[in-house]
Amino acid sequence: MTAVSLQTELFAQLAEPFTGEALFDRLTDLVFFIKNRRGEYVVVNQALVDRCGRREKSELIGRRADELFPAALGGGYRAQDESVFRNGAAILNQLEVHFHAAGGRGWCLTNKLPLRDRAGQIAGLAGFSRDLRAANERSQDYASIARVVHHIQANPNDTLRLNPLASRAGLSPYQLEERFRRIFQLTVGQFIQKTRLEVAMNRLRESTTSIAEIAQECGYSDQSAFTRQFRQTTGLTPSAYRATAA
Repeated sequence: MTAVSLQTELFAQLAEPFTGEALFDRLTDLVFFIKNRRGEYVVVNQALVDRCGRREKSELIGRRADELFPAALGGGYRAQDESVFRNGAAILNQLEVHFHAAGGRGWCLTNKLPLRDRAGQIAGLAGFSRDLRAANERSQDYASIARVVHHIQANPNDTLRLNPLASRAGLSPYQLEERFRRIFQLTVGQFIQKTRLEVAMNRLRESTTSIAEIAQECGYSDQSAFTRQFRQTTGLTPSAYRATAA
């Protein structure tokens, strides 16, 4: 039997649709959700409820992201959903910063996949955001790339390319990418992006330096490119982030 026929046989016997909700409720470092075509939450795990500052799943079910999160953030999440519905293209391992209702922020990788009905039309989406774990700086793998990590962190405004960075570590580009994925769960490019935006968030919060100057300090060619990347990652424009952090 094929995988499809085996799945059809099993799922036809179940008393209710399998969503994985009970399994995802066991994970505290990952938020999971299923939304309908209107962008309303249909299934959520407990971690998402907690991070929204709510007590019960019923407080999320039937509501959209822009109804649950502050306007600047919720609007961005809603636009992301609409992009999936409109284009049918999955969002895979997108690096994001999430701001928690209890305060603070956390880095994660977000995935969203369209769900299609029997006619092939998009009926909703399923997704999850997985927290990034802290790197083990005592591991042998970390020692082999420490020079590269320190160089990126000390020079976020430099032109940082994979081949020269790999040479700095005495590794091939493939080996460098593999070790970054193993230690940080990120590609080298994502690590550079994360480093630059962390610097930018600190500068926006702690200084009155112009956004254009901060963009240059963080290695962006112009303010527009910086603003696009900042908004895609945080859900906020640099000026909105500065206002909320004031």
